[in-house]
Amino acid sequence: MIIPKKDKLSKTELKQVEDIASASACSILEIQGRNRCVYAILGDETQEVMFKRIAGLSFIRKVDRIESPYKLMDRRSALSDHRVKVGKVEVGKDCPFIIAGPCTIDPANQSLFLETAHALKEAGVNGLRGGVWKPRTNPYSYQGDNKSLEIILKAREETGLPIDIEVMDSDQLKLALEAKVDVLQVGTRNALNYSLLKEIGKLSAGSNASVLLKRGRHVASPNEFIAAAEYIVAEGNPNVMLCPRGTTPTLDGYRNQPDESISPLLKSKTWAPVVVDPSHSVGHSEYVMACSLSAIAYGADGLCIESHIDPAKGIGDDPKQAVKPGRIREIVETAGLLWSNRFQAAN
Repeated sequence: MIIPKKDKLSKTELKQVEDIASASACSILEIQGRNRCVYAILGDETQEVMFKRIAGLSFIRKVDRIESPYKLMDRRSALSDHRVKVGKVEVGKDCPFIIAGPCTIDPANQSLFLETAHALKEAGVNGLRGGVWKPRTNPYSYQGDNKSLEIILKAREETGLPIDIEVMDSDQLKLALEAKVDVLQVGTRNALNYSLLKEIGKLSAGSNASVLLKRGRHVASPNEFIAAAEYIVAEGNPNVMLCPRGTTPTLDGYRNQPDESISPLLKSKTWAPVVVDPSHSVGHSEYVMACSLSAIAYGADGLCIESHIDPAKGIGDDPKQAVKPGRIREIVETAGLLWSNRFQAAN
């Protein structure tokens, strides 16, 4: 990993570095952060001659070797000080970062979504989620509608909250980026879809869009989970959040096997924020608060929760696992207290 003295290498400087790397059958990848660029060496970066020649250039501050399956996501990498911002909020800085909203936006009932959005803003959330396009196990279940994108954009305009939507293919990704969606969500079914992950990283590079990457439901190991995020970062977008959301086989009584306890393990390996999804983890609204607080206690930086002003009138998973905005307010307040106590204990 190459860190220049200035915020970014000039074209001439980059060409010098690339020439040295190519002589050792390596290439250079520019990673654009919010405030500066770093440069990854792709290939065998252990070659001593190449390493010394790059490190000896007058415009290079330092060159670090990262012997890890994920050179950019590793907490020892040049991105170790990178911070992910969604809207004006730095994830994990002063309080739990909480996104909430319906599982699925019903295009036939716009008012319910807008009412939910306003109620969630009053409850104190940092972002608004809503399913525009929905992956379904059953091909005959409701799959979403482009009209729902217009609804969530209207909710952002009215509330000022950043928005999070799931994308499943290139067409949806392009529509989301054209609409300047704040958070691109990758669902559990696509968590190891490397072609999609690379496309998201490539097309969102240089934008203000962050990526919320769900953990694969079929027990993706921590290293596999982090390596999946590496595909996005390696294509140019370092603004990635990791989202444990429960795995299989399921725990009897829950929708999945709750996995919020993976948070400290992930944070010991990578700099990326951890934002837990308690709704899909437990799958029942009555357990969501306990799972949410457990996640914060384990060290998560935030939560992604399904919420609806009237769950019985929702579609998708809302009737079963969405909590009302009043409960979200309780989670926001209690998680905030838990967060403060967590950092006091650490100090």
